[in-house]
Amino acid sequence: MKMNEVEFLASFPKESACPKDDKPEFAFIGRSNVGKSSLINMLTNRKGLAKVSVTPGKTQLINYFTINQAWYLVDLPGYGYAKVSKDKKAGFSKLISTYLAKRQQLVVAFVLIDCRHELQKVDKEFLDWCGENQVPFALVFTKADKLGKTQLQSQINSLLKTLLKSWEQLPPYFITSSESKLGREEVLKYIEEILAELSV
Repeated sequence: MKMNEVEFLASFPKESACPKDDKPEFAFIGRSNVGKSSLINMLTNRKGLAKVSVTPGKTQLINYFTINQAWYLVDLPGYGYAKVSKDKKAGFSKLISTYLAKRQQLVVAFVLIDCRHELQKVDKEFLDWCGENQVPFALVFTKADKLGKTQLQSQINSLLKTLLKSWEQLPPYFITSSESKLGREEVLKYIEEILAELSV
């Protein structure tokens, strides 16, 4: 897929304020500091499209980007960042859960996991919530360039094994690096295939 036209549309404080048209939406979400902004910039081939912040938990709104005038890339707030106040954390949770559970235009939520670490409790809870609420999702393992090839494979296997303890079947997953652009073609091809199915 070629990203011919990529435009920031707007930021929205809640799901009900989001665009009312029927363009398919592909959302990106993950624990704060998982490399979401870098991944979005890598996928769109636009260096400063999503703001990469030195302060984790900076995305506090639902950010919409129009791609090729055909679909939306949606940048959701991160979850599970300890330094955000309890009130704000509850707000993020409601904002995220309402969007994911209610948004009819949502086709897939890409859930980002830092492949360097074991599956965090907050990640497992979030994935289980997605399963319980029938939110279609795919996994994106980020920061693959930070590990050697053997260590990377071992770490991915360990993460998948952990997931299989509570999941009968694994969701689609991608191994990515924003630095080396590893996984870019695979993620975009996956989106392209879904868009092709939707247009039939």
